[in-house]
Amino acid sequence: MEDRTLESLGLAEAPRDHPLLYPGVWPTESGLLDGDRLLPLDRLVHEDRVPVLAVGSNASPAQLRHKMAEAQIASTVPMVKARVTGVEVGVSAHVSRMGYVSASPFEAPGRVRELFVTWLDAEQLAVVDASEGVPLRDGNYGRAWLPATEVLVELTDGTALPGAYVYVNRRGVLHDGTGVPRTHPGQRPLLTELLTGSARLRELFGVTPEDFCTRARADGRLCAAGTRLLGEEKLVTASGLERYLPVQQAGRPGTGATSPPPLM
Repeated sequence: MEDRTLESLGLAEAPRDHPLLYPGVWPTESGLLDGDRLLPLDRLVHEDRVPVLAVGSNASPAQLRHKMAEAQIASTVPMVKARVTGVEVGVSAHVSRMGYVSASPFEAPGRVRELFVTWLDAEQLAVVDASEGVPLRDGNYGRAWLPATEVLVELTDGTALPGAYVYVNRRGVLHDGTGVPRTHPGQRPLLTELLTGSARLRELFGVTPEDFCTRARADGRLCAAGTRLLGEEKLVTASGLERYLPVQQAGRPGTGATSPPPLM
């Protein structure tokens, strides 16, 4: 029998344990996350679940496994590769207590990216929502429904979804110096650039990416100070996706005017 453990597939290291690896290693193909294994999928569409685009570490099976294990959830998670037109992976305008600066989508008409759709049941969705701060009034992310008329999500068999959820940073994203949202280059080059460009960030987090991760991990007050500083340094802009966020976010599908029914 083929060894399908995350370890054997090179997918076992989670960004939460190794911040400089963020967003983690993504699978090369669609699969069914089953505890410590990534198994072949028998279908790509799961009508009894909610489609959620993963633009950062939620596409890392090891990261997703950690989230489910902490909540004592053992049910499987389908992870389906998709061709997405209309969004790009940007840099969140906040410093995570996991020790990294995470990813967030931004509006990019006509841009095509290969991302993963995670099909989550109600229990799993609540866990991921909580991990992203959705239920909190001051949480980092809100969950937004992107309709197919604006963002096209095509699975590898050609199926086009009517839409998908995505986590949008409520604080915005970092720009490239011209006001245009910048893409996420990976953690080490991102932190190197941010620290090189800001003496105030170096005062808070040190001079190397390793320093940054070590100081930021689990230090909520320092991360909050770093988040404020990103705004004070005028590094932040809107993602363009804020208009899709429900006015009142209750941490579950169907809570806003732009939200569809909870399940496909």
